[in-house]
Amino acid sequence: MTLLPPTNVRKVTEQPALPSPSHRLTHLINRFQPTPETVVLFLAILIGGGTGMGVVTFHYLIELIHHLMLEDLMSVIGAWGGWTLACVPILGGLVVGLMRWRTQDFGPGLSTLIAASQGTAIKRPLRPVTKMIAASVSLGSGASLGPEGPSVEIGANFGMLLSLILQVSQERQRLLLSAGAAAGLAAGFNAPIAGVFFALEVVMGATSFATSAVSVVLLAAVVAALIAQIGLGAQPAFNLPAYQVRSPFELPLYLGLGLGASLISLFYTELIRLAKAGFAGTIPGLEFFQSIPKSIHPIIGGVILGLVALQFPQILGIGYGTVQAMLQDVEFSLNLLLALLVVKLLMTAISAGSGFVGGLFAPAMFLGASFGSAYAKILCLIVPGIDAYMAAPPAYAMVGMAAVLAASVRAPLTAIIMLFELTRDYRIVLPLMAAVGLSVWLIDQIKPNVNSNSKLQQFGLADLKDEQAEIVQEILVEDAVLSCPKKLPATLGLLEAAMEMTRDRTRSALVINEAEQLVGIISLEDINRALIRWQNYQNSATENTGELSNQTLMDICTTEILYAWRDEPLSEALDRMALRGLHQLPVVARDNQERILGLLEKEQIALTCNLAATRKTLHKYIFSQKSMVNDQ
Repeated sequence: MTLLPPTNVRKVTEQPALPSPSHRLTHLINRFQPTPETVVLFLAILIGGGTGMGVVTFHYLIELIHHLMLEDLMSVIGAWGGWTLACVPILGGLVVGLMRWRTQDFGPGLSTLIAASQGTAIKRPLRPVTKMIAASVSLGSGASLGPEGPSVEIGANFGMLLSLILQVSQERQRLLLSAGAAAGLAAGFNAPIAGVFFALEVVMGATSFATSAVSVVLLAAVVAALIAQIGLGAQPAFNLPAYQVRSPFELPLYLGLGLGASLISLFYTELIRLAKAGFAGTIPGLEFFQSIPKSIHPIIGGVILGLVALQFPQILGIGYGTVQAMLQDVEFSLNLLLALLVVKLLMTAISAGSGFVGGLFAPAMFLGASFGSAYAKILCLIVPGIDAYMAAPPAYAMVGMAAVLAASVRAPLTAIIMLFELTRDYRIVLPLMAAVGLSVWLIDQIKPNVNSNSKLQQFGLADLKDEQAEIVQEILVEDAVLSCPKKLPATLGLLEAAMEMTRDRTRSALVINEAEQLVGIISLEDINRALIRWQNYQNSATENTGELSNQTLMDICTTEILYAWRDEPLSEALDRMALRGLHQLPVVARDNQERILGLLEKEQIALTCNLAATRKTLHKYIFSQKSMVNDQ
């Protein structure tokens, strides 16, 4: 007997439960599955926004400390006499010294972060906030450095921190680091295009101009520059005068400016290196600095800086005001320009060597502006009446800024784009390119090994120290060559070659003729490209299969070959490999380029350099132990 429900009881219809917020979020994520490229672009926006806010905060901190020290403090002690101006950098050195005593280390610099993106482990913790505060105190109290370096490091640290949190691949880590560096420079100079070129030229290297990489770096730079414009104003770093072309015969004068700029940048970088070595106590006569705690070094630097500032207050701080005055044709005597040039060189080196925190962009631009103005005035003194055929000194100051900066940082494209972006005047491009190009070329001829670290990074050697990078100059090609490379006959079929190289697990092979003479070189990438091209035409399988089976190595191998010689320095072979982005070079006899002596490969180069560095370090250790035994 079936019981029926009472007629007066309403049947309750079951309603589905409302989804919780977490379920709705999961549902949305399942519906919208972002591609890896979309995620990277989102991260670029995040890096640009974070970097922009960090740079704005950094600039406000500099202004705050500058106001507290040079206005509030000086209003109290200034009545005691003009000598009290020296107290400001001394106080700044004291604060930075206390911070160094407390933290010992402000974290890795940009070069270390770039090396980390190449696969080297970061041995020091990231301390972007501590470093930003130390840089604010340094610059606000008058250290002869600039804000662009810390601005770039703010962005690079943000990108590196994000990549470490997300555990991305090494390639993505380098991309996020580059995006942060571009955002930092774009926000610091209000020059987003220059920021992009700086990241691609300096951080990523010339071989990394991939479209996807450019998109990420562009987006980060634009977002950071936009936030910096909102927080700091839309005006550029400098208000530059209109450029005037007086005569086409003026171009050789700018070439002379480029020549002088290369010498200024050489003195600039060498003085900074010597100052750091001096404060480290590694220069004969200055060994006593080894017994002085590093936390005291900024105080010593502050004392020197303060005493010099009593006579030349223009060298205190970032120096943009003085540079702006030179660009606006405010009258500076030739003696004062030359004095500022020399004093700024020395004080920047002492500021950097003693432990103050700041960048080297602004001092380089100060040096370039003062040298350019002095150069124009010297020309007018040497050749009377030439001023009617040449531009005013501010024009030479503008070009000098870019030339010294380009030669110092080894970033010519960044310097050219930056000045063009600041002037927005196309007429300055021709003399600018001439001066910058000559200055960078000359500095490369004078100091060709300065870029050895960037070349080493391309070959997986970023963990070598600066002094160990000189090892590459000492090693010969014969020390790193593979004497028995893989050789394949030119008549061998493509499929047979692919199977043989796969079986032998070799990346490249030398292609030889019947007389065993070198005729070409083949790599797995070449074979893969040929196979992919064949797969794209699989629809007509009969014809294409026959064509593929008939192809030989001679049809696809590289016949235009760069060579290396057994008795040449490894650094010269590295130059040729880096220029073309090659991973291997055949080593042949000098008197017969068809006679094969071996193969120079990327992996073997890395192993050889690391072994040489280890031997050198081991030799120093054994020598020091013997010296200690003899002393006892």
